[in-house]
Amino acid sequence: MRKISKKAKGVTLISIVITIIVLLILAGVTMAMLTSENGILKKADKATLSAELSKYKEELELYKGSK
Repeated sequence: MRKISKKAKGVTLISIVITIIVLLILAGVTMAMLTSENGILKKADKATLSAELSKYKEELELYKGSK
């Protein structure tokens, strides 16, 4: 049977804690980008609203032209 040296025991508590801290930082940055005043979600809402308004404007012009 192969002996395991003291250096190669596996994952240490410090490496797990560092990994969790890095993941939390990345999650925080992502949430800030999504929910800020000029975030991705706000820009998507504005783009959807703009597309709907232009669609309604076009439909109104078609309605006026058919009368």
